[in-house]
Amino acid sequence: MGNPTRRAFTLAALAAVTTTGSAGTAAAAPAGTAAVTPTATGTAAGAGRRRGEPAEMRGMWLATVANRDWPSRPGLSAAQQRDELLGRLDLAVRNRLNAVVFQVRPTADALWPSPYEPWSQVLTGTQGESPGWDPLGTAVAEAHARGLELHAWFNPYRVATHSDLGRLVPTHPARRHPEWVVPYGGKLYYNPGLPEVRAFVQDAMLDAVRRYPLDAVHFDDYFYPYPVAGQTFDDDAAYEAHGGGHPTRADWRRSNIDLLVLETAGRIKAIRPTTQFGISPFGVWRNASTDPLGSGTRALQSYDDVYADTRTWVREGWIDYLVPQLYWNIGLAAADYAKLVPWWADVARGSRTRLYLGEALYKAGDPAQPAAWQDPAELSEHLSLAARYPQVRGHVFFAAGDVAADRVGAMARVVADHYARPAPAPRRPTGAGVPAPGAGPRSRGPVT
Repeated sequence: MGNPTRRAFTLAALAAVTTTGSAGTAAAAPAGTAAVTPTATGTAAGAGRRRGEPAEMRGMWLATVANRDWPSRPGLSAAQQRDELLGRLDLAVRNRLNAVVFQVRPTADALWPSPYEPWSQVLTGTQGESPGWDPLGTAVAEAHARGLELHAWFNPYRVATHSDLGRLVPTHPARRHPEWVVPYGGKLYYNPGLPEVRAFVQDAMLDAVRRYPLDAVHFDDYFYPYPVAGQTFDDDAAYEAHGGGHPTRADWRRSNIDLLVLETAGRIKAIRPTTQFGISPFGVWRNASTDPLGSGTRALQSYDDVYADTRTWVREGWIDYLVPQLYWNIGLAAADYAKLVPWWADVARGSRTRLYLGEALYKAGDPAQPAAWQDPAELSEHLSLAARYPQVRGHVFFAAGDVAADRVGAMARVVADHYARPAPAPRRPTGAGVPAPGAGPRSRGPVT
């Protein structure tokens, strides 16, 4: 999946809307684009919130990988970078949002002075070169000064968006431990099956939790890499060494990701109990054709294809919030927004995990997208539809650059229809439901 942006990966995954029951095989699915108009439009998102409940989430992703949303290009001065960053925070305020999800570890690097990993090349153009200021520290302070939450967004296992280990700075942990690295699909990844890797990536990410009063640690949808046709993720040695007790390699891989989630959750609360832990997975857990507990979709399955058992994380209460990326229009045959919202609401019902929905603002007005995305009302109708489900506590929009551009006025329509007044930040007490010391995932099939 060539361009290392969430948009490219999501497009590829739905170029990859698939009908498969196993990882690595993908067939294009039909793309039905007939719009389905909600029966209750204009309802404010978050309607029906009970007195005393936290405010709804109104979030915006701020992506830094490949300079997607910030900074506009590598090599700007510290003052220019800072001004652009504050401009993105002000953009969130102008659109009556209350949270920014800031990508601070896009490729095993850092946007703060980390003792574990090098400075990100998105800042200066050279990996490991200090930009002369602290972007994450500034983002936290300035977001809070504006009444915004700052969620620090980390990618746990992606090392590089190229496949040349020699291009990494010589002090990079991946250069020092090449045995940790698996090349796959033209990129480099840390091997999730190695316990020492899992420990290291947690140490690297949690350094930020120790340093800054983060409102949340946020993972995106990349755990094991998305399948690439004709290629194999080579974890044979790790499986031989650590896969005992698991009936299949797929079960072992899911257990590795479960352990990452469980251990990270516990360590966050031990370091800073008020910091939340949230995850933004691919929007389909499993298809009903594969599993009767799945959704009425024909798409890539996070459970089978990237080994992320998102349904279990919610049902077991391992995380504070979930933001499934529901990046499809209402009425799309292969993955209908109107079918996925009630499915995820049912998963969240009765759990301690708050459900927010990821929204594909980047598709609005893109001529390459179906007709539904040329209608400025499409996203507003998403919020109207979701307001019928009390489990849905808000929305997060991808991404900041698209909020700024607002090509067909879709974001302006959302603000006019649903965000008439500013909302306080959706802060909430955390700590309940944190896994007990020693708790860990068991080898199992889907939770019923």
